[in-house]
Amino acid sequence: MLKTLLNSRKTQPDISQLTIQQSNSFGRQCIRLGFGLTFGCASLLISCADHNDVATPSATVALVNTSGASVGTAELTEDSKGMVTLKVSVKGLPAGIHGIHFHEVGVADPKSSPAFSSSGEHYNPASRKHGLENPDGTHAGDLPNLIVDSQGTGSLETTTNRITLSDGPTTLFDGNGSSLIIHASVDDQKTDPSGNSGGRIAGGVIVRK
Repeated sequence: MLKTLLNSRKTQPDISQLTIQQSNSFGRQCIRLGFGLTFGCASLLISCADHNDVATPSATVALVNTSGASVGTAELTEDSKGMVTLKVSVKGLPAGIHGIHFHEVGVADPKSSPAFSSSGEHYNPASRKHGLENPDGTHAGDLPNLIVDSQGTGSLETTTNRITLSDGPTTLFDGNGSSLIIHASVDDQKTDPSGNSGGRIAGGVIVRK
C-alpha cells in the first residue's frame, strides 16, 4: 500500500512546474502578439507617411508683356482625379476682355516677331477645333476669357481636365513644353483657330515646381 501511494505521487504532475510552463508559454504568446501589433502599427504609419509624401503636381508661370516687363503670375495644380486648376493674376494690362490659352511650345519670347510667336499655336494634341462653344472643339489649351478692369488688374480661376501636369498624352510637359499666352482681344470661343482674339500681348513659360 505504501509503495503504491509513493508511486502515485511520482506520477502526479508538479503543479508549480505546470504553472511556470504555462506562464512562459503565455509570455511568449504575449511577446508574439505585441510584436505583431507593433509591426502592424509601424507598417500602417509607414504606409500613411508614403501616402502623405506623394507630391501634388504643380507649376508656375511668370507673365511678361511685349516689353519684357512683369505683368503677373499664374499657378497650376493638379488634384488626385487629374483635374488641373489654373489661377491667373495680372496687373498692368489693357482694360477689357482678353483671350488666354495654353500654347504648344515652352518658349515665350516677347522679342520674337510677332511677339510671343515663339510659343507656337494653341496646345491641341487631339487635333480638335477651337473654342469652348465650338461643337467640333475644343483645343486642350482653350480657356475662358480673362477680364481686366480699368485699373489694369485682372484675375481668372478655372479648372480643366483637358490637360495634365503629370505624365500622359495631354501633359503640358511634353517634349517641347508649353506656354500661357494672353491675347489683345476677346476670344469668341467659336472661330478657328484662335477665336479672333488678336495679337499676343503677354505670356510666359509653364515651369514645373
